[in-house]
Amino acid sequence: MAEAPKIPDEAETRARWGAFAWNDENQKKANEILGRYPKGREQSASIPFLDLAQRQVGEETQTQGWLPVPVIEFVARQIGVPYMRVYEVATFYTMFNMAPVGRFHVQVCGTTPCLLGGSDDVLAACKNKGLIKGRTTPDGMFTLTEVECLGACANAPMVQINDDNFEDLDYDKTSALLEALANGTPVAPGSQTGRRDSCAAGGPTNLVAMVDENHDYRGEWA
Repeated sequence: MAEAPKIPDEAETRARWGAFAWNDENQKKANEILGRYPKGREQSASIPFLDLAQRQVGEETQTQGWLPVPVIEFVARQIGVPYMRVYEVATFYTMFNMAPVGRFHVQVCGTTPCLLGGSDDVLAACKNKGLIKGRTTPDGMFTLTEVECLGACANAPMVQINDDNFEDLDYDKTSALLEALANGTPVAPGSQTGRRDSCAAGGPTNLVAMVDENHDYRGEWA
């Protein structure tokens, strides 16, 4: 329970977000999203609407954004379904934040491949930079969450920070990444060791030459 996120008081939340509505730009995006679905299937817009709403909250708070209850209620009204139908979606996916987060939401994968690859070192680096699981740093810069598999197992350990994945991490690389973000220094997502995609760390080990257009293999097995 010590890691449970802190949700603001309901009265405070409703005072701040009770009148939530799309801004002009997002209203256009919302109309476009609804246009993808036939009449009577508006509930299919739950996920894209929640994502759009969370991003708008983020823009207004200069954070990664979250979903206050009044905002979820707004989304439910927009697609004409009971609040609980949208709340179920919001609480199912970890891409949606149910409590305020910082400018950078650091989600550390702790599933088996990342654990074996050194996610404990990643968490240690976060801890030594003042990040505590389930909490936001006092300066509002970082929120740390430990999550399940994020789908980059071949490049473990990894973290997702806002919309980007950072892979092939260790203690030092994680520390450097957090320092760069805190200082406003540009960072490059993806592998932090320079390898491309999920290729073997030492380079390709088989099919080192491509198949030609006639599907005749011209290379050699490595």
